[in-house]
Amino acid sequence: MSTTERPRILVVGGGYVGLYAARRILQKMRYGEATVTVVDPRSYMTYQPFLPEAAAGSISPRHVVVPLRRVLPKAEVLTGRVTAIDQDSRVATVTPLVGAAYEIPFDYLVVAMGAVSRTFPIPGLAENGIGMKGVEEAIGLRNHVLEQLDKADSTMDEEIRRKALTFVFVGGGFAGAETIGEVEDMARDAAKYYPSVRREDMRFVLVDAADRILPEVGPELGAWGLEHLKKRGVEVYLSTSMESCVDGHVVLKNGLEVDANTIVWTAGVKPNPALARFGLPLGPKGHIDTTETLQVRGSDHVWAAGDNAQVPDLASGEGAWCPPNAQHALRQAKVLGDNVISALRGFPQRTYRHANKGAVAGLGLHKGVAMIVVGKAKIRIRGRLAWYFHRGYHGMAVPTWNRKIRVLADWTLATFLKREVVSLGAMENPREEFYEAARPVAAAGATAVPVGAGNASQQRERAGA
Repeated sequence: MSTTERPRILVVGGGYVGLYAARRILQKMRYGEATVTVVDPRSYMTYQPFLPEAAAGSISPRHVVVPLRRVLPKAEVLTGRVTAIDQDSRVATVTPLVGAAYEIPFDYLVVAMGAVSRTFPIPGLAENGIGMKGVEEAIGLRNHVLEQLDKADSTMDEEIRRKALTFVFVGGGFAGAETIGEVEDMARDAAKYYPSVRREDMRFVLVDAADRILPEVGPELGAWGLEHLKKRGVEVYLSTSMESCVDGHVVLKNGLEVDANTIVWTAGVKPNPALARFGLPLGPKGHIDTTETLQVRGSDHVWAAGDNAQVPDLASGEGAWCPPNAQHALRQAKVLGDNVISALRGFPQRTYRHANKGAVAGLGLHKGVAMIVVGKAKIRIRGRLAWYFHRGYHGMAVPTWNRKIRVLADWTLATFLKREVVSLGAMENPREEFYEAARPVAAAGATAVPVGAGNASQQRERAGA
């Protein structure tokens, strides 16, 4: 990290809002006017709407992430976490991936930490659940599902086979419905290459506490999406929740019990809990309380937007808040960036106002729903045409032309080539095979197990072997 006499604009978080706000500031800023510092535990931004397609193999996982240092060459990018902020002295504490924590001063602060998975104290969830907030989870889910088909095809034990071919998804919003739609599509294609596995042998279960799925696109399209999934053989249980999933034994509140090796959790998100340590005013659900200018309420040097902020929705009326979606995050980031520059130069702040343009969702290849808002009219589309709207919108919304072109290339190749259905489950422990080969030599001197050779239980077993 470099030291500078120039004002420092500290951006906490390199997600959608953090990336676009930093880009906007750098574009508007004069040479030498300020220093922009971005801090995030990952060195890349993830375009989350593409995670279901990445999990299904429709898009390369590398193409749904944007490297921060490449996109923000004129900014300081620090890989670490902001663990504390002293508002009085305007100093932030950064804990890097390695080494001791250090402090950096700032003059202007942008908080864009996003959200994390909203979970509940359900027995077995931490041990068996798979989230869908990051590209790592999407890759892991894809490898895991294909590995279950490998297991089912290679065993004669009916109980093991049935558990391997049962997939439970909790949450029927965008993330849940899109993920189960894409994964079911992939599993259906993959089954063609397994002699003893058919789609009829698989069991897909979708659970949601609400009384409908896809609430973002309205009741009519949500009902169509529900019937569509049911026609594809997906069991949907609404107005119920998961009470336990210890050792993969799923127990639902409605009394249903099922054994599954795959439990995907997409039941909503909540603001990053680290916000509670920053001394900022928070709303009832833990979001940063902001004004219509995206400034944190009561402050003239701190801004927030995106999933970690409750931003007044001026287009919807008094008391409404902007929903946490990419449509708002992109536009909020631009206004936020402009307002930071205005504050730097002593100009007035601009208010954020955006009317909802609709919503799109993909439910697998050539299947989707879309609600397009034109003036006061709402146009509802379903099926293949809605799927084209879904891909068209997100293809243009993904950051940078580099990623737009790469994603388009993936889609174009998929039109002519068959889907890849190979599992790379060994990626979870890439050094395991080498460790097994090298262990006899190491055993003569010590029984220590190197980091990355496997999980904790495997390491204990090997150390005692």
